[in-house]
Amino acid sequence: MARPTLRTKLCDILGIEYPIVLAGMGNVARHAVVAAVSEAGGLGILGAAIMGPDELREEIRKVRELTDKPFGVDILLPTMGTIPGTPGASSGGPAQGERDIPKNWRDMLPPTQRDFANDLRRKFDLPDVQPEYPTPSGRREGTIFGPGFTRSQIDTILAEKVPVFASGLGNPAPYVEEFHAAGVKVIALVGNVKNARRVAEGGTDVVVAQGAEAGGHTGRVGTMALVPQVVDAVAPRPVLAAGGIGDGRGLAAALCLGAVGAWVGTAFVVSKEAAWDDVLKQRILDATEEDTRVTRIYSGKPMRNINNPLIEAWEEAGVPTLPFPFQGAVIQEVTYAAQQGGRQELGMNPAGQISGMFNEQRPAGEILHQMVEQAAEIIQRLPVDIPAVTS
Repeated sequence: MARPTLRTKLCDILGIEYPIVLAGMGNVARHAVVAAVSEAGGLGILGAAIMGPDELREEIRKVRELTDKPFGVDILLPTMGTIPGTPGASSGGPAQGERDIPKNWRDMLPPTQRDFANDLRRKFDLPDVQPEYPTPSGRREGTIFGPGFTRSQIDTILAEKVPVFASGLGNPAPYVEEFHAAGVKVIALVGNVKNARRVAEGGTDVVVAQGAEAGGHTGRVGTMALVPQVVDAVAPRPVLAAGGIGDGRGLAAALCLGAVGAWVGTAFVVSKEAAWDDVLKQRILDATEEDTRVTRIYSGKPMRNINNPLIEAWEEAGVPTLPFPFQGAVIQEVTYAAQQGGRQELGMNPAGQISGMFNEQRPAGEILHQMVEQAAEIIQRLPVDIPAVTS
């Protein structure tokens, strides 16, 4: 059977066959699923948020062992938060950077949050164990999201000649000129029109408009409302739609809204190649559209997650969350103990409201091809042409 045709401007920009991009999900989008999506005709993106340069280099090279198709790397470019009562925490003070976090960073965490985290370990009868790594990054390379850490990631991406860079959080403008000089395309994810304009003015090649339905870190505006407003705001710059897109109907709808393709997360989290615990995949497969919840417990930023008793206990207690990334440092000990105690369901499990659509693990290539076939069939039945789609 001949492969369907579904081509947009995005395909020409990125050198891919189909306008589907794997969301660069940390700890999920590793080499196997990235290569599978790229090999199937989409664009796979490594989720490298907490990867130091050595791990990132290894993952990039593993992707290239599996495919010669284009792929990308996604990192986070956030402004560091500050902890109230610590240097740089005043309203007019500078953002707290890598150099300001001492080796004994746990001593900086407020006792209210630390004590409650310990209460949670007792509540859920979790073992008294400590994470192996002594920094908030969970990696030996240094403090996560500090300037040195980010610079090492970017240097690795450039040295390995990765064709696409994606910023899942933050504005890539300071690095755009450098990437463009190396022939790298830049993608940036946003959750509102204001930030869409900001990243577009900074030279981003493709803007991802992600609606609140999406899993993981997300905003407050729904996909149906957000995408056309972003399309209008940054025109003629191309826009990808994200949030609530899990099959060809969602892809076709995104194209009708003026997007040139879709940034897809949850549908690939439950793929066979995704680097995610089978227990957590099954929780997504068992979920309905109402079983996710936006919480700050895991990182300090709003994140849509499959709901669980740990989230409920934190939210019901009303304990304030710390700024990113210090909240992650607080909860890390609890989630690590849960993992060691066989309670994976208490851990972070980002997923979108589209979760109720999926009921089995399938190969990533099969998921992508079915999405393309369904979207192409729908578009062929429409009485009007979609400007974003070319034959």
